[in-house]
Amino acid sequence: MSGYVGILVSDPCLQNQFTQVELRSLKSHFTSMRRENGKLTLGDLASRISRLKVVGENLSDQETTDFIAALYPNFNDEVDFESFLKVYLKLHAHASSRTGNPAKNSSAFLKAATTTLLHTISESEKASYVAHINNYLAQDGFLNKYLPIDPSSNDLFEIVKDGVLLCKLINVAVPGTIDERAINTKRLLNPWERNENHTLCLNSAKAIGCTVVNIGTQDFIEGRRHLVLGLISQIIKIQLLADLNLKKTPQLVELVDDSKDVEELMSLPPEKILLRWMNFQLNKSSYKKTVTNFSTDVKDAEAYAHLLNVLAPEHSNPSTLAVKDPLQRAKLVLDHADRMGCKRYLTAKDIVDGSPNLNLAFVAHVFQHRNGLSTQTKQISFLETLPDDAQVSREERVFRFWINSLGNSTYIDNVFEDLRNGWILLETLDKVSPGIVNWKVANKPPIKLPFKKVENCNQVVKIGKQLKFSLVNIAGNDIVQGNKKLILAYLWQLMRFNILQLLKNLRSHSHGKEITDVDILRWANTKVSNSGSQSRMDSFKDKSLSDGIFFLELLSAVQPRSVNWSLVTEGVTDEQKKMNATYIISIARKLGCSIFLLPEDIIEVNQKMILTLTASIMYWFLKQPVEEKPAATSDSENGSQLETLSNSTTDDSASESSVE
Repeated sequence: MSGYVGILVSDPCLQNQFTQVELRSLKSHFTSMRRENGKLTLGDLASRISRLKVVGENLSDQETTDFIAALYPNFNDEVDFESFLKVYLKLHAHASSRTGNPAKNSSAFLKAATTTLLHTISESEKASYVAHINNYLAQDGFLNKYLPIDPSSNDLFEIVKDGVLLCKLINVAVPGTIDERAINTKRLLNPWERNENHTLCLNSAKAIGCTVVNIGTQDFIEGRRHLVLGLISQIIKIQLLADLNLKKTPQLVELVDDSKDVEELMSLPPEKILLRWMNFQLNKSSYKKTVTNFSTDVKDAEAYAHLLNVLAPEHSNPSTLAVKDPLQRAKLVLDHADRMGCKRYLTAKDIVDGSPNLNLAFVAHVFQHRNGLSTQTKQISFLETLPDDAQVSREERVFRFWINSLGNSTYIDNVFEDLRNGWILLETLDKVSPGIVNWKVANKPPIKLPFKKVENCNQVVKIGKQLKFSLVNIAGNDIVQGNKKLILAYLWQLMRFNILQLLKNLRSHSHGKEITDVDILRWANTKVSNSGSQSRMDSFKDKSLSDGIFFLELLSAVQPRSVNWSLVTEGVTDEQKKMNATYIISIARKLGCSIFLLPEDIIEVNQKMILTLTASIMYWFLKQPVEEKPAATSDSENGSQLETLSNSTTDDSASESSVE
C-alpha cells in the first residue's frame, strides 16, 4: 500500500502522516483547486482551502488567510502537492486545537464509516468468528480440507490469503451474492489469481453493505489481523441480522400498534429492531429496565435471564435470577440457551465484559431460533395497506450501499430517513466533486432545529442545479420530508454524475472533455465489435440485453481471460438468464468494478443500472496501464476510441439512453 503513497509523496515524513485513502482524497482536492487557474499560489490556497471540511467548519476565511500569511509571507509562490499537504497539516492542527480536539495526525480527515470495523479485536471474538466459520462452511467441498480451524491458532489468517474463504462467507451471509463459478479455487493460486479473489471479495462485500474504505487486497495477502477480523465481523453481523425486517419476518408487526408505527419500524436499522424486539419480550416479564445497547445494559445478565425465561420457560432454572454473582448468572444463562438449542457466540466472561459485537450476535441468534412472536396474521393486515414497491426498495438499496462505500462520517441504514438532515448528502457531494460544498454555511449533526436541516438540503439542491441535475419542483424541504421519489431522482443523478466524472478525470483518455451516455454506449459497442462479435446494444434499455451475452462479450473484450465460455448459457429461459447475470456481476467485480446492481437489474434491463454497469467496465478498462491491456487491443484502436470520446459533443438529452 505504501507504494502508491510513495508515487504521490516523496517526503517520508509526509508519507507517515497520511493513509493511502486520505492522500487520494487530498490529491483530488488539490487538483480541483489548481485546475481553476492552471496553477495554485499561496494566495489562491488561502481562499480555497476553506473548502476542506476540517478547515471550513472551524476557521473563517480571514483566519485562514492570516494563519497562512504568518507562515509564508510571499503569497505569489506557487504551491505543489507536497507544499499543499504541509499547509493542510498545519491548518488541520490549528483548526483541531480550536475545537478542543487536537489530532496527532491527519486521520480525522477521513474516517471509515462503520460500527463494526475495529482496530483491535479480542481473542474471544476471533474464537467466536472461527466457530461460526467452522459451523457454516464445514460442508463446503473446497474448504473442508482446511476446516475446522483451530480458534487458538492463527490459521485463519493463513487460510484467508487465497480469498476463497471470505468469498464463501459472503455467500453464507447473503446467498447468491457471488457466482462461485467466478472464484479461483485451484489448489495453488498464483498472485494474480489470489488478487482477483480478494478484489471480488471486497467489491462483493461493499455490495452487501460492508464498509471497506480502508481495506485493500494487500491487507488480506499480508494477513492483517484487525482488518481481516473486522471484515469477517461485518459479514457475520449482516448474516445474523438478515431476518430483522418485515419482509423476512412479518410477525415483527406485533411490535407496533398502527400503520404509522409500521412505517417507522421499516425504516429502523436491524440492530434497533432487535433491541425493540428484546424490550417487547422483556415487558412480558418482571424486568422493569429498558435495554438500549448490547454492552453495559446486559453486563449483569439479568435481562438475558428474563428474556430466555419468556421465550423458553420449559428450560428455565430458578437459581439463575437468585444468584448474586453476574459471572455465575451469565453461565446459567448460557446453559439455558444451550438447552434451547442456541449456539453460543459468546462466553460468560464476554457477557460481563459487555462485548457489543458478541452480545449482538448472541441475541440475534436467539431471535433466529425462537423469536416468540405470534404466528397469527391478524396484525399483519397492517402490511397490506403499505405500498410494496420492489423497484423503490431495490434502488434504495443500491444508493445506500454506494453512499456507504464512499467512507462518509456516518453509516446510513435507510436513504429516506438518514439523508433528511442533508449532512450526508453534503459529504457525498464533497466526495464526488471536491470543494463544491460551502462548509461555512453547513449545519453539522446533531441538528435539532428543522430550519437548519432545510438549510443543508437547500444547499444540496443548489449544488445539484450547479451540476446541471434535472431538479424541477424539487426543494430542500422535500428531502427533509423524506419524499422518496424525489430523493431517488436526486441520488440517481448524483451517482451518474460520479461515474461520468471518474471517466472525465482520466484526462489521458478524455482530454478533460465531458463524457456522455452516448460516449459510453459507443465505446461498449466498439469494443465488442472489434473483438469480432456481431452483438450490439441500441440503448441502455435494449431488451435484448436481458440474456447477458452482450456484457459477457464486453467483459471478454476488455479482459480475454475473464470469461469461461463453457459456463455461459444461451440465456433463453429465466433460469439461464439469471445464471448469466450473476456471472456477469461477479466477473465485473473480480476485475475491479465497484457495482451495486442485482441480477434482476440485468434480466429486467433496468436502464439506470445497465448504464452504471457499462460505465464501470469502461472506467476499469481505461484505467489499466497500456502494457496490461489485452494484446488484442491495438494502439490505433485505443486512439480512435479515445478520439471519439474527446470529440463527442452529443448532449445527453439527445440520447435515447439518457435517464430523466
